Amino acid sequence: MKTTAFLLTMLVPAVAAAQQKPTTGSAPVNGLKMYYEVHGSGEPVVLLHGAFMTITNNWDGWIGELSKTRKVIAVEMQGHGRTADIERDISSENLADDVVALLNHLKIPKADLIGYSMGGGVAMRCAVRHPDKVRKVVVISSAFRRDGMIKEAADSIPKLTADDFKGSPIETEYKKLSPTPDEFPKFIKRVLAAATKGHDLGADKLKATSAPMFFIHGDADGIRLEHVAEMFRLKGGEVHGDMKPRSASRLAILPDTTHVTLIQRTSVIVPMVNDFLAAK
Repeated sequence: MKTTAFLLTMLVPAVAAAQQKPTTGSAPVNGLKMYYEVHGSGEPVVLLHGAFMTITNNWDGWIGELSKTRKVIAVEMQGHGRTADIERDISSENLADDVVALLNHLKIPKADLIGYSMGGGVAMRCAVRHPDKVRKVVVISSAFRRDGMIKEAADSIPKLTADDFKGSPIETEYKKLSPTPDEFPKFIKRVLAAATKGHDLGADKLKATSAPMFFIHGDADGIRLEHVAEMFRLKGGEVHGDMKPRSASRLAILPDTTHVTLIQRTSVIVPMVNDFLAAK
């Protein structure tokens, strides 16, 4: 299963470019001490990492580019990175409530959200549960219900174990950053339990969200293309833009791109994200 784990979740970290030292903190939210970093200045955008990930191995390259024009708030969610786990389900509902509690802690009335994989689901959940706190959402390689994944990907998740991550950047970062570095096997079990249970945001709830959304996927990223199209349609997509007003939401599918390599294509994706967030 080690190959599957690498394909689904492992990113190869690159050496980060020199950046101005961020403001860091641990916010007391919903029983957590949630680690966060603030880079740059301008309109706020929150970065929500994927399952098993940290700020370091998810957003290398992204923060430097986005923070040139915006205040970038990168977080580490429950059990991930420098944020310790607590006795509570690692559900999209709980994680979404934590993100909003952090915004309140930082006295930010409203923000844009960028979420990758698990973080994309959390971002969409924020838009459903807390519409007054979310301006726009960028969803990168995520689904709004469990059957959005291709069968091969969904079937592989329950079979993963901590051994499949042995020697990977995911294990290395956990042991380096976590307040409980010896609990990596427990951490993997906890996250996999949540992923196996899955989530269903609800088509009607996604359709009713007021925040425009930008769905960004690879053509080989493990999310069914029919599901990607369904999300875009629910947000007003699939219209003839020369004949009627276009949706404020957007869709991009990158060629020859997987779940792992998608997040590495910053030179292609970040300019599109900046254009979407800046659009009036």
